[in-house]
Amino acid sequence: MAMKTTALIMAGGRGERFWPKSRRSLPKQFLSLTDDGKTMIQLTVERILPLVAPEDIYIATNRDYKALVREQLPEVPEENILCEPVGKNTAPCIGLGAEHMKKKYGDAMMLVLPSDHLIKYNTIFINTLEDAIDVAAEGKNLVTIGITPDAPETGYGYIRLKSNERCRRAFKVDRFVEKPDLERAKEYLASEEYLWNSGMFVWKVSTVLENLQKYLPDTFAGLERIGAAVGTANEQAVLEKEFSAFKAESIDYGIMEKAKNIYILTGAFGWDDVGSWLAVGRIKKSNEFGNVIDGNVITVDTKNTIVQGGKKLLAVVGVKDLIIVDTEDALLVCDKHSAGSIKKVVENLQICNRTEYL
Repeated sequence: MAMKTTALIMAGGRGERFWPKSRRSLPKQFLSLTDDGKTMIQLTVERILPLVAPEDIYIATNRDYKALVREQLPEVPEENILCEPVGKNTAPCIGLGAEHMKKKYGDAMMLVLPSDHLIKYNTIFINTLEDAIDVAAEGKNLVTIGITPDAPETGYGYIRLKSNERCRRAFKVDRFVEKPDLERAKEYLASEEYLWNSGMFVWKVSTVLENLQKYLPDTFAGLERIGAAVGTANEQAVLEKEFSAFKAESIDYGIMEKAKNIYILTGAFGWDDVGSWLAVGRIKKSNEFGNVIDGNVITVDTKNTIVQGGKKLLAVVGVKDLIIVDTEDALLVCDKHSAGSIKKVVENLQICNRTEYL
């Protein structure tokens, strides 16, 4: 009998580069940035339904967002919403999901997906995941999905593959590398041996737990104590105590940079990690002047500008290459080249204790 396929969707992020639309109370994974009106987390769940039943989908988030998850994903059972007491990066998050799955299924195939990516070609995406499941089912393989770089991007981690070693359609991974500087990113692009690290993974629950035990033994021990308490009266108290004591560690650094048996599939399914407001310019259709307009907006002599308005009229005259986002209590005007600095606004607001705008 084939192993059950489950999914863990990571949805704890704050989305600071999408300020002022993305706030602590409504981060970007719960926003709709596409023309269909669906939020990013809704699209993430919808996309995997050909492979995973709603009752086998788990959402890892924090308790501030539990109500949002329930409201936006009523098909996911409430007990599958895993609320981390505190953010500890991806390794403890994935371990928590694996413990819950182990408790319920014994062992299962586990897809790990971010909640805030967009994918254009869903059928190709599902086919790629099916291939990844086949590779993960063979022995104790850890499988990740890489994206073919089309630019020397410095904002992503990269994965180097061994083009002469394969398992089915996947290449053996040589190594994970951190975000490069521009010169190195150009070298990676030219070499054709590197893919972008998409942060998507496929493995058996038993395989990832074994690797946690080997490479992050302290975290694994705490996770086992959490797993043992699932479904008991003191589940919450044990979760609080153990999870809060974890060292914050990414799965890449904690496991993937050290483990053997890692394979990578190339994802050619129109991936966008929606990292900043610039993504809206890629996702939504622009008009003949290169503008992407939403809301009550008039433009005159304006080019290549993203304008996200609301009810009140926004008139934009004689500008180009800007990002303008208007909300009820805050207005952002930003040069497109500075989109990566929007999170500095959030940092300044924190320093000034102006929490009403966070």
